[in-house]
Amino acid sequence: LDLFYATSHARTGCLFQTSVITINNELHLTFHPSSPPIDPEINDKFASTVVDLLEKQMNGVSVEETEKQALTIPSNWPSLVAACYGVYGLLVHSSAWSDFFSQVAAMKASASPEAFQAALNFWIFFAVGHPILQPILYLSDVLHSSPGFRVGGLVPITFLLGNVAFIALLSISKEIRAGVNIFLLSSFLSYVGAGLDGTAGLGDYNLALNDNYGQQVVRGCPAYDEVRQPSMNDFDLQKYQGKWYEQKFHDWTQFKEVYDTTLDIKLTQDGLGWIDDFAVKGPAPKAAVKSWDKSPVANGAHYFLFGRVDPNDPPGVLRESGFGVEFPNYIVDVKKDPATGEYTEAIQFQCLERGGTRVFEGINFMSRKPQMTDEELTAMHTRAEKAGMYPYGAGPEQMHSVERRGLDEPEVDNEWQAMWRAIGLDRLLELLAESIEDGGR
Repeated sequence: LDLFYATSHARTGCLFQTSVITINNELHLTFHPSSPPIDPEINDKFASTVVDLLEKQMNGVSVEETEKQALTIPSNWPSLVAACYGVYGLLVHSSAWSDFFSQVAAMKASASPEAFQAALNFWIFFAVGHPILQPILYLSDVLHSSPGFRVGGLVPITFLLGNVAFIALLSISKEIRAGVNIFLLSSFLSYVGAGLDGTAGLGDYNLALNDNYGQQVVRGCPAYDEVRQPSMNDFDLQKYQGKWYEQKFHDWTQFKEVYDTTLDIKLTQDGLGWIDDFAVKGPAPKAAVKSWDKSPVANGAHYFLFGRVDPNDPPGVLRESGFGVEFPNYIVDVKKDPATGEYTEAIQFQCLERGGTRVFEGINFMSRKPQMTDEELTAMHTRAEKAGMYPYGAGPEQMHSVERRGLDEPEVDNEWQAMWRAIGLDRLLELLAESIEDGGR
């Protein structure tokens, strides 16, 4: 005998009602859902779930075990979450990625294989370098802001324990290990995508090829005569030698995280070559608030750029070499001391083009003094705009201002600097700089 009955939903307000009755020691259920408004498929699924739950109870499966089975989360959830983040990052910058690959294809079709590969390698080197630096700076700040006893007076015990716990977690869970790897790759691609669409910083990480200005794509590099200013008449390269303080830059071969940047330019004895001693300190106090003074290069490091002076080029054009490519370095504008005639300010412009595609542009605002006033920098922007350089990145919003410490600030000295000296890192950096300089003479 089967008996089915139902009661009204009006009193209970329940959308999934089940009536129960026993007949001859057998349990009889009547499921009477609201249909409509509930979809019949949902009603069927709910009824099946209830019956399945009851059957498990009849077979001796505990409620806790049943709930555990019902709430099981896929074991690969870290990878799924990280992959979703990666897909989101690609979609957000999809237009920039599409433009990039089309520009690369155009460059490959127009440039020689050697020139194309060298330019692409140049781009890849710095496109990869910037996102790699970010987690290093983050971890460094975490290290130096961690509380607790410091082992050897240097490393907080809580930081060491945190690292041990994290490494242990990675070692015992392949799911979390895979998720972390996918997350790191997703973050890397998202950061590069932000560089391609200009949202990661126009001053130091504007990676787009033939990027646009004022909603218009600006292709290739200008000729020197298109940007050269009258101040370059009777330019004397000998007077251009010496130490320059970089004030602002638009240049993805540089990093916004460094500070106190200087350039010391010297000509070779025959006047046909030049060496640029490029000195930086880093990270900057604002870029790594907790750790900047613990860095091995807090007191400076040097690397050298080399080039040649081509007699066929007009005065003011230097040929710069590095990372497998050569490109012109235009001295666009100089300002002279009215009393001595010495150069006090300069605007440089580097541009790398292959097959009609501009791969890189670099702009430097430099002066002979460490600091400039806002009025002086505004005047430099005005001269750069007059030179037609705004479409290439010389606008105020497109350039990064180099951070500087106070002129009277002493060299950084603390436990970490003592450790770097103890292991000879300062001397190693000096020897490396000397060997690079000697090799380029």
